[in-house]
Amino acid sequence: MGRNRIYIRAEKFGLLALIPLYFIVVGLMIQPLSDIIPGLWRIIKEPDFLITDYFLVGGIGAAFINAGILTLAAIGTIYFLGMEMDGHTITSSCLMFGFSLFGKNLMNIWAILLGVYLYSKYHKTHMSRYIYIGFYGTSLSPIITQIMYITELPYLARLPLSILVGIAIGFVLPPLATHVHYAHKGYSLYNVGFASGIIATVVVSVMKSFGVTTESRLIWSTGNNRLFLFVLCGLFLSMMGGALVLGGKEVFAAYGRILKTTGISGTDYLKSEGGPATTFNMGLCGLFATLFVAAVGGDLNGPTIGGIFTIVGFCSTGKHLRNIAPIMFGVVLGGFTKHWHVNQPSPLLALLFSTTLAPVAGEFGWIVGILAGFLHSSVALNVGIVYGGMNLYNNGFAGGIVAIFMVPVIHSIEDRRARARGEISL
Repeated sequence: MGRNRIYIRAEKFGLLALIPLYFIVVGLMIQPLSDIIPGLWRIIKEPDFLITDYFLVGGIGAAFINAGILTLAAIGTIYFLGMEMDGHTITSSCLMFGFSLFGKNLMNIWAILLGVYLYSKYHKTHMSRYIYIGFYGTSLSPIITQIMYITELPYLARLPLSILVGIAIGFVLPPLATHVHYAHKGYSLYNVGFASGIIATVVVSVMKSFGVTTESRLIWSTGNNRLFLFVLCGLFLSMMGGALVLGGKEVFAAYGRILKTTGISGTDYLKSEGGPATTFNMGLCGLFATLFVAAVGGDLNGPTIGGIFTIVGFCSTGKHLRNIAPIMFGVVLGGFTKHWHVNQPSPLLALLFSTTLAPVAGEFGWIVGILAGFLHSSVALNVGIVYGGMNLYNNGFAGGIVAIFMVPVIHSIEDRRARARGEISL
């Protein structure tokens, strides 16, 4: 992964696996194994729609081990499919880890992945073409768990129904994800989150028409900031230090080039700038996000660590300090002017996940970035009502809407200014 040494494929995947292994070790240190196994079972059985903090459901150790095992499974799947590591390998693995702290578990992701696999077989293509969409699409896994709670149906009907719905979701996800990308043109990084929001709206609407409804919930752990500051800052500082050891002075030059990019969807820092610079960017943004949450008085827990790792993951495919900071400050500005405070649970998640709009700030500047974050905070806190928290990537759906709303307007203003200067003509 470095420029001074060529790492073989197995070494690259091994280095990435250190992140989930780190948290598995932390989990075993925090919670006794005798408590972790029952905790994992509670995580599997508990409904998972937003907001469900696995730290409170199964314990911190069980949540870390659930996330660590799923992330190792994702990394191993990519490896055994014969794929080379790229930025999306890192992004999808970090998202799998983060969301496995508050929604994805050892049982509820597989039906969706099976649906994506069947889609690849139907089109006679290799699963490697769609595996990342499949991993991102497990954001809809709470639907699978929720169907198991339709008590009006016998268990022998609920189980196959949940599997069939999961397969159907996975089957329609690849074409829909490809199509919706054209709507926001890559200015929202959580493209599958936008597609998942559409699917969740349809599925939940059908469920409601049959009388199956869900109530909003808030399972949110508090009081562990000191512990998680130590755990997270230790990891992110180690990543930055390791990047400098492996990459040397070249890391700073490569990182400078990263900061100059817009971050629009399709960016891959691992390919363009190498592993050390990408790892440095991930560590620095992870440290920034962690300290930002602490600075606004927010809680570090399963959902917010999931948000932090979403930022970290996308630091290999589009995010950096220059394009995430304006978006986050826009959400903070919203907290001063709207009827909520930024350290409340839903606004705090909007603060972290709003960085899906990083390309907007990267392309159009910090003022537009602040405006994007300001708008996103309103949309994200209201749009989830249409699917009852069943899409874990709620901010991906909201970010897609904001991008579709803002970008054409900004382009029209820029075109008008260019015409006024005589640079283009109709």
